[in-house]
Amino acid sequence: MRLLPALLLCTVNLVAAAPVGWEYDLGAAQKRAAKEGKLIFVDVWAEWCPPCQHLKANVFPTAEAQKALGKVIPVSLMTETRDRRTLADNMKVAMRFRVEAYPTLLVLNAKGQEVKRHVGAFSTGAQLSDWLAKK
Repeated sequence: MRLLPALLLCTVNLVAAAPVGWEYDLGAAQKRAAKEGKLIFVDVWAEWCPPCQHLKANVFPTAEAQKALGKVIPVSLMTETRDRRTLADNMKVAMRFRVEAYPTLLVLNAKGQEVKRHVGAFSTGAQLSDWLAKK
């Protein structure tokens, strides 16, 4: 009988540790946000950008960031490749929101209206989490 509670606890921990599912299309994210009643978090980034790579490798995977990103619809929009080739659809979104530097982090409502933005990288997942939690 002791085995069942231990198995349930392990299952809960595995579910909690599952990585957040990112969207790569703003339109799809807006539909999902409307359906789930959530805000949208958009990471506008370039592959050649060191601070962008820091977010991807060291901030987004942290437990704090994953918990915070689970409360929104996260969207990753790479606008330029390592060789500076632009990705047209994502660049249109960047131009729509007047992105002037990378990374630019946006919070949007389900209608695609900007709620807030942060330009630059956060050092830790806790910093990202705190920023997302602020109104």
